[in-house]
Amino acid sequence: MNKQAAFNSPDLETRIESLLDQLTLEEQVLLLSGEDFWTLPAIPRLGIGKLRVTDGPNGARGGGSLVGGKTAAAFPIGIALGATWDVDLIREIGGAIAEEVKSKGAQVALAPTINIQRSVTNGRNFECYSEDPELSAAITVAYVEGLQTNGVSAMVKHYAGNESEIERTTINSVIDERSLREVYLRPFEAAVKEAGTWGIMSSYNRLNGTYAAENEWLLTDVLRGEWRYDGVVMSDWFGSRATVETINAGLDIEMPGPTRHWGQQLLDAIAAGEVTTDTLRERVRVVLRLIGRIGLLDHMPDFVEQSEDKPEHRALIRRAGAAGAVLLKNDGILPLAKPKAKIAAIGPNASVAQIMGGGSSQLNPHYRVTPLQGLQARLGDNAVIHAPGCQNHRWEPLMAGEMHVEFFDNTELSGPVAATDTLDHSVAFWVPPFAGGKVHPNKFSARLRTTFTVEESGPHSFGIHAAGKVRLYVNGTLVVDIWDSWTRGRTFFEEGCDEQTGLIDLVAGQEAEVLMEFAAVPPGNLNNPAFRFGMSRPLGDAAIAEAVRAATEAETAILFVGRNGEWDTEGSDLPNISLPGVQDALVAAVAAANPRTVVVLQTGGPVEMPWVNDVAAVLQAWYPGQECGNAITDVLFGDAEPGGRLPQTFPAKWSDNPAHSADPEIYPGKNGNVRYAEGIFIGYRHYDAKGLNPLFPFGHGLSYTRFEITDFQLSGNGAIAAATVRNTGDRAGSTVVQVYVGAENSLVDRPVRELKGFAKVDLAAGAEKTLTIPLPSRAYAYFDTDAQVWRTEEGQYTVSAGFSATDLRASITVCKSAEVILK
Repeated sequence: MNKQAAFNSPDLETRIESLLDQLTLEEQVLLLSGEDFWTLPAIPRLGIGKLRVTDGPNGARGGGSLVGGKTAAAFPIGIALGATWDVDLIREIGGAIAEEVKSKGAQVALAPTINIQRSVTNGRNFECYSEDPELSAAITVAYVEGLQTNGVSAMVKHYAGNESEIERTTINSVIDERSLREVYLRPFEAAVKEAGTWGIMSSYNRLNGTYAAENEWLLTDVLRGEWRYDGVVMSDWFGSRATVETINAGLDIEMPGPTRHWGQQLLDAIAAGEVTTDTLRERVRVVLRLIGRIGLLDHMPDFVEQSEDKPEHRALIRRAGAAGAVLLKNDGILPLAKPKAKIAAIGPNASVAQIMGGGSSQLNPHYRVTPLQGLQARLGDNAVIHAPGCQNHRWEPLMAGEMHVEFFDNTELSGPVAATDTLDHSVAFWVPPFAGGKVHPNKFSARLRTTFTVEESGPHSFGIHAAGKVRLYVNGTLVVDIWDSWTRGRTFFEEGCDEQTGLIDLVAGQEAEVLMEFAAVPPGNLNNPAFRFGMSRPLGDAAIAEAVRAATEAETAILFVGRNGEWDTEGSDLPNISLPGVQDALVAAVAAANPRTVVVLQTGGPVEMPWVNDVAAVLQAWYPGQECGNAITDVLFGDAEPGGRLPQTFPAKWSDNPAHSADPEIYPGKNGNVRYAEGIFIGYRHYDAKGLNPLFPFGHGLSYTRFEITDFQLSGNGAIAAATVRNTGDRAGSTVVQVYVGAENSLVDRPVRELKGFAKVDLAAGAEKTLTIPLPSRAYAYFDTDAQVWRTEEGQYTVSAGFSATDLRASITVCKSAEVILK
C-alpha cells in the first residue's frame, strides 16, 4: 500500500473541496507562490494560515539570512548520518529536528537531501547519504518519518539528477532511464511509497533536456502517475523559469516570493486558455492538503523564532557523532588508554570545530566544541600540547567584531546614507528585504568599516569574494580590488567571484582599519547580493617544524586534518580529493616523528591518503555537529564505539572514481551537458566491474571488538535472509550486517553485487543475535526500459552476507523463476 494514503483523512479532503469552492481565482493563484523568501501567504477569511519553511537538513536555521540569526542545534551532516546505517537513530534525529523547525516558527523543513553520491568531488557530497540507492532510501525513509510523525513536513530534494554543483542551475543531466530507475530515483520513490513524504523539491538542472521544474515525465508521469504521490512539488529557490510549462508539468509552488513567473502571468495564461482551471484547482488542492497536514487550517500561529538549547538534543548529537564515526584503520592503538605523558593535538582542525558543510544547510549553532576542547575536558588543559602545523582554509578566515554598514540606494556609494546596520562577522548574505527595505536589492551599494588590534608584526593576508563588485582597504591602502574586473566564479552558489587576496605589513599593538566598498550587480540565475572577507597571518615551514617538536614530546600524536565548509559546500565542486594545502606533508612529518600517530579526518567525502601506511590509526569523523570535539574524544578513548561504516567508497586515487573521465562531458560537463556514461555502475559497483581495489571499500568500518557471522540462511525462495551475529571480543560493540545480491549469467549488464538489505546490531561481549533481513522481489530485479517493468530473470542468484562490499563471510545460491513486477 502506498503510505501517502495513510495521511489523507476524509474530513481533511472534504474541507479542502469546500475551500476550493470558496477561493477566488486570484486567491488560488496567490497560494501557489511565495509571499517572501520563506513563506506562503495566509488567507485569513477562510482560515488558511501562513506556511513557513526553513532550511535544513542538519538542523533548522530559521528565517533571515544564511549567516547569523537565532542559534540552532547543529546535527551531523548527511554523509555522517548515512555512515550510521542506523534507521532507528535517524528516525530519532528526524524527530529532534522537527522540534527545531517548530522552534523557528516553521512547519516545513527543506530537507533531507537525498541525491546520490555519483562523484567524490561533488561539493554537496557531504549533504547526501550514500553512493548506494538502497542505503540512501532506508535513511531517507527514517528521516522523513521522524519529521512527519512530529507534525513537520519534509521537502525531500533535489528531484532529480542534481549530483554536482557545476553550472548547477542550467546543466543538463543526461541519464538513461534504467540508471534513473535503479539508482537516482530510488530514494525519492521510497520517500513517497514508504515514508509518505508530504513535500518534494524540484532541482535546478535539466534532466534529459528539460528543466526539472517543468519536466512532465518526472512530475506527472512518474511521481503522480506511477507512484501515486499526492503531496506538493516546490521549486528550488529561483528554480522555476516559466509560467505555462511549469504548472502544466506538475509544479505546485514557486519559491521564493515575490513571484517571478506566476501571479499575474499565471492569471493571464488562464485567461488565454494556456492553463486550465482544472489544472489550477489540482495544484491548489495539494497545497491545501499540505497546509492541513501541518495544522494550519483554522490556525494562525504567531511567528516567533526561539533558540532552544535542549540537553536531550545535545546528548543525541554527541551520540550520533560517535555512531557515524568510521574507524578506517587501527593497528591496536585505539581506543586510547589514559596517557602516561602528554598528548599532542596537531593540525588545522584541532582548535577549530568543523561541524557542518557550507551553503544553504549552514546555521548559527548554539555552540561549537573543538577537538582540542574535547581532549582538554577529558584529560586536563596541561595534558595536551597543541600545534596547528599548517592551514587548510579555502578563503581567508572571517574577522570577528563590530562591522558598521552604511547602505546607499544607488550603486555609486553616493548621496545620503539610506540605512545602517551592524554585523558581528565579516560576511553577509542579504536576503530581501534588508536595510529596512530602503534600498533596491539589485541597485544598491554599501560601505563597511571595522577595526582590530594587530597581534603580531609582519605580513597579513586579506581576501575577499562577493556576489557584487568589491574593494578592500586597510589603513587607507587598497589591498584587494575586484571592481572593474568582477566576474562570476565559484562562490555564493556560482553568483560570486572567486576570492582574491592581497598582502600588507602591519605592526603589532597598532589599531588597523578595514574598509570595504560593495556595489550590487544585476542578478544571474539567483538573486543574492553577498560578500565575505577575512584575514590571516600566513604559516610557513616553521609551523610544521613546531608540530614535529610537539609530536616528539608527546606519548601520542593526534592529527586533526581534512577540509571544512569552505571546500565542502553547495555551489562549488572540489578541484580534487587531495587534502588542501600542505596537510599531507604535515601528516608525513608527524608520523615520521612519532609512531603512535592517529589521524582524525574531517571531510564531507573521500580523500586520498598517501601516508596511510605510515600512521597507526585513521578515524573518519566527518562534520559531526556542535558536539564535534566531545564525540571524537568519546570514540578515541573508547567511551563510545566507532559506530560508522562507509556509505561511500574511498578510492585509492581520484581517477579511480566512476565519474572521473578524460571526456569532460562525463564530468564535470561540456557545452551545458553532463552525461552519466557509467550508467548503473557507480560506487562499489564500478570498482567491482573494473577490478579496482579501493583504499577503503563501501560498508567498511572497524570496531573495538570482533564479530562473526554464522548460520546464514535464506527462506521463502530468497525472500528473507537470516544470519546469526556473535561478538567474539571482550567488550561491547556494534556492527552492520550487509546483504548483497548478484545475478549469475544475466542476459543484461548487471553489477557483480548490489546491496539489498542490512541491519545494525549492538552486542555485549560474547553475546549473539539472529537477524532477519527482508529481500523483496525487486531485490532480484532490474528495470526493463523496453517493457517498462521490473523484471527478474530466471536463473541463479548469489546472496552474500558480510561486513563490507569486499568482506563477505557467507554466500548462498538461490534459483529464481522469471517474474515481472509492475511499477
